[in-house]
Amino acid sequence: MNRNTIRWIIVAASMLLFGLVLIQIFWVKKAYDIEQKQFSYDVTESLKKVVRQIQLNSKDSVPIYDPVEQASSNYFRVRIHDTLHPFYLEALLKNQFKKDEINLGFEYSIYDCFNDSVVYQRTVNQSASGAESTSTSPDFNWNNDDGHYFSVYFPNKSGDLFSKMEFWIYSSLFLVIVVFFFAYTISIILRQRRISEIKTDFINNMTHEFKTPISTIALSSEVLLKPSIIEKPEKLKNYAQIIYNENQRLQAQVERILQIATIEKENIRLRSKPISLNDIVSQAAKTFELNAKAKGGYITTDLQAKKDVVQGDEMHLTNMVSNLIDNAIKYTFKEPVVELATHETEKGIYITVKDNGVGINKVDAAQVFDKFYRVPKGNVHDVKGFGIGLHYVKVMTEQHGGKITLDSTPDKGSTFKIFLPFHHE
Repeated sequence: MNRNTIRWIIVAASMLLFGLVLIQIFWVKKAYDIEQKQFSYDVTESLKKVVRQIQLNSKDSVPIYDPVEQASSNYFRVRIHDTLHPFYLEALLKNQFKKDEINLGFEYSIYDCFNDSVVYQRTVNQSASGAESTSTSPDFNWNNDDGHYFSVYFPNKSGDLFSKMEFWIYSSLFLVIVVFFFAYTISIILRQRRISEIKTDFINNMTHEFKTPISTIALSSEVLLKPSIIEKPEKLKNYAQIIYNENQRLQAQVERILQIATIEKENIRLRSKPISLNDIVSQAAKTFELNAKAKGGYITTDLQAKKDVVQGDEMHLTNMVSNLIDNAIKYTFKEPVVELATHETEKGIYITVKDNGVGINKVDAAQVFDKFYRVPKGNVHDVKGFGIGLHYVKVMTEQHGGKITLDSTPDKGSTFKIFLPFHHE
């Protein structure tokens, strides 16, 4: 399946899931609105029944039209014709709410128009938990009209509505989990796709790296098998040298692959001993001096570290510095200038490898230490490689208790700094 197909599948699936989320939000809101309207209707009808009961008990025959006014979603004002005893009103309210299955704590207030004030206020707990609410009813303008009123306020109305929406809450939670796992699955698919592409690129590069020296060795061997070559010792020597050089090249490539195989193991055992980093850097500079000169460049060393001995594995430390120098030469398409330096601090030593190569932008600089990663654009495509060198350097630096940093500017060069501590368990 190609990349565009995967991309369109992900986009389509994301749009469908996004639409499902919007539908869920719509229905949750709609369900909440229905529950709220039902609550308002139930309370209004209950309060109307209370008013009718008050009128019946007081033998008040004057009808009260629309006695209940809803001031807010949980606050109701009720108009009556005369004053009421608080406990009498409370008993009527509790009894009627119980009949209508309104099992919420409430707060009621009684307003007396003769005194133009609230003469009584009390909180009644009807909740199953038995805990009284500390909320107080909001201020209300009682002076809109002459008359007697009482009000009812439900402080825990929202909690009750949400408890009645358990199905919608659990379904929404389930949908959130589905979205999370969808996103996680997509990330896994993309990661696996990227790993597959990287491994394919690795195999292609490895094939190319091996194909050239193998072909050269095969051709040289055919020439050496000819009987007439014995009569030409100079040519014999040249072809033997070619075979030797290409064999060395093959060994170097195999060594790189073995490096990545080494750090794939769960437990890396370092053969630690006192190592002079100045010697490591100096020897590596001599090893790659001819490579730099072959491209018209040179390598300089500035070994300032006087205390340069650390506990480490000589082979891995050598490979680390060699990889950085090799990259500095390979990824410079003009005369390479590689500057090697060491300097010490109280806690350890810094090894610096600076070049004047193609450089790396910030986006790629954050990934160059990843296994098999190679910068996917620019002139670096002209250089074949496995994308394992810098990953190896980073892992082995951390195994020695150190850290590696990169400072790079495209078209100007890169500076790698390895810090190794003096003491590491």
